Amino acid sequence: MQYVSSRIVFYEDRNFQGRHHECMSDCADLHPFFKRCNSIRVESGCFVVYERPNYLGHQHFLRRGEYSDNQRMIGISDCVRSCRLIPMHRGSYKIRLYEHPDMSGQMQEVIDDCPDVQDCLHMSEINSCNVVDGHWLLYDQPNYRGRSYYLTPGEYRRYSDWGGASPRIGSLRRITD
Repeated sequence: MQYVSSRIVFYEDRNFQGRHHECMSDCADLHPFFKRCNSIRVESGCFVVYERPNYLGHQHFLRRGEYSDNQRMIGISDCVRSCRLIPMHRGSYKIRLYEHPDMSGQMQEVIDDCPDVQDCLHMSEINSCNVVDGHWLLYDQPNYRGRSYYLTPGEYRRYSDWGGASPRIGSLRRITD
């Protein structure tokens, strides 16, 4: 098996024009490399890009592909300030979702994608979770729409720990690329 490194290229202008910067790993502050970002090319791997430094603010999941106009194609402004490489995961996926903070109250264990949390799990709020295996994306709306939140293995004792503005989660999916 040949190892292929992950690579993302940020361009200041639309259609992959202007100054550009390549990343092959996490970068907590992209601002020194470019002032604005209007197009992105993910040559290999998957990344999450953030609107603020240090992996804060709105986040967007990007898989291999070309995003020639960030605003039109994926709904992000020209403020891309940090990015995180999503490591490839081989194996099982498991996340435990809890009704209350600190992993208390009703618990549902999920091992597969869930397009509608209310219909599938009969939970109206998720206040904490434990990612046991794999990497996951939570969305604030059903059918993998709205704001997304990238979760790595570990405990999230409150919804604010994953960057959520409220405990409302509409859907979730495994990152399998």
